[in-house]
Amino acid sequence: MADSTEETGREGRTGAQWRADIVGLIANLVRWAGLLIALVLVVHVILVMGNANTANGITTFVRDTADVFVLAFKNLFAPEDAKLGVLINYGLAAIFWLVVTTIVARLIRRLA
Repeated sequence: MADSTEETGREGRTGAQWRADIVGLIANLVRWAGLLIALVLVVHVILVMGNANTANGITTFVRDTADVFVLAFKNLFAPEDAKLGVLINYGLAAIFWLVVTTIVARLIRRLA
């Protein structure tokens, strides 16, 4: 009779349980990445709408980071009011990232 620790590992867990934990971790990382990206985009919108000092280091960092993740949404809509354009375009990008990373995280969980 085989020793049960060979089949389940040192902590009594099977290989399938370890794989499920790893897949869950990867899915959670994808989801958190999407949340952080959306947060940066929303903070950028808040800073623009609140007339934050554009020379400030925090404002510059958030703007530069948001510009990386806004993708093709940056100039999707071009209303007369530049602030409204930032609100719409960066807001849509934030929603996009939330939706896409949620879908990808679910797919990762289902495929594993």
